[in-house]
Amino acid sequence: MTTSVVILDYGSGNLRSAERAVARTGVDVTVTSDLRAAAEADGLVVPGVGAYAACMAGINELGAGPVIAERVAAGRPVLGICVGMQIMFDSGVEHGVQTAGLGLLPGSVTRLQARRIPHMGWNTVTVPDGSRLLAGLAGDTRFYFVHSYAAQDLGALSHAEVTTAAHDEPFAAVVEAGALSVAQFHPEKSADAGYALLANWVKTLS
Repeated sequence: MTTSVVILDYGSGNLRSAERAVARTGVDVTVTSDLRAAAEADGLVVPGVGAYAACMAGINELGAGPVIAERVAAGRPVLGICVGMQIMFDSGVEHGVQTAGLGLLPGSVTRLQARRIPHMGWNTVTVPDGSRLLAGLAGDTRFYFVHSYAAQDLGALSHAEVTTAAHDEPFAAVVEAGALSVAQFHPEKSADAGYALLANWVKTLS
């Protein structure tokens, strides 16, 4: 049987570009807001662009939070991308306002303290030996980032495999914690490197 992946449509994210990128790996991809489909798929992708609070509002309006949490608790793979990564944390702080996240990863997402904001463009990452998502990629591999906020309390993520990047200061670029995998950069905009990450994630679905 064909592996099934749902890209969650909750009103935010590069849905069609994400769909094309994931479909390139050979899986059956559906973009939908249907929570039953999201619960039952072999893999669930949670994209996200824009403001943290707006993304969480979309998740809450759809009622998707429990579905995502139940998948992770049951060991069923979820991949969060960009702000879809950030909302997996306890909270996000933008313009002095703190918004509760899904609480599946510890810590808060905060503004980068860098000379140039946003962090936009290609950047290398530092990969831990145990990473499954970035297995087989060279150390100088670059991914495409567009963000002003990130998870920067790396100590809170000691239970997970954390790939870091730096933009004047280090932040979490990829976190792998059991069934939950998240990436701050955009795999769908990262050419062959992004495809390799998605292909590695798809391997975990079977």
